[in-house]
Amino acid sequence: LAGAVKLNKQAAEIAVNWAGGLHHAKKSEASGFCYVNDIVLAILELLKYHQRVLYIDIDIHHGDGVEEAFYTTDRVMTVSFHKYGEYFPGTDIGAGKGKYYAVNFPLRDGIDDESYEQGIFQPLISKVMEMYQPSAIVLQCGADSLSGDRLGCFNLTLKGHGKCVEFVKKYNLPLLLLGGGGYTIRNVARCWTHETSVALNCDVANGL
Repeated sequence: LAGAVKLNKQAAEIAVNWAGGLHHAKKSEASGFCYVNDIVLAILELLKYHQRVLYIDIDIHHGDGVEEAFYTTDRVMTVSFHKYGEYFPGTDIGAGKGKYYAVNFPLRDGIDDESYEQGIFQPLISKVMEMYQPSAIVLQCGADSLSGDRLGCFNLTLKGHGKCVEFVKKYNLPLLLLGGGGYTIRNVARCWTHETSVALNCDVANGL
């Protein structure tokens, strides 16, 4: 929420909160380890200054709580890339004014960098940006989509995951970067350290 305020006041171009990204929490219930949906609160703050906000979710789980919150509005487009399965299914498209403003891309186990980032993420986000033309972006960077995650089943590397951040950053719009899932601690730490360096345009020593 504080990051969104900074973006609205033009005190920063990119705001980061790796402790945030609790995308499953609903208005009336906690869900999926998430007790309050900080993403929804941040987007509501951004909407005070921005007519359209794009939410992108690269956690392995469907960003269902955020989608539900903005399901009937066209001022927020939600785009979720997640595991295909029976939990948090991604079949929704929005309703009312929000119809077709909820985009879901369910993916099979084992997807790698090339298929995910180059084959799906970049082309889809490019088209979304072209058609929707948001003035601010929120990117949830759940690290459970990395290879080796205890609860995940994708095969993304740190660099592949970080390429998604790099691609979104190139649009030069106010950007809020958030954490999310991640259940192999060393991977989470390395992932978000790398993505902080991407946001700052600086290199991180291999020793880290």
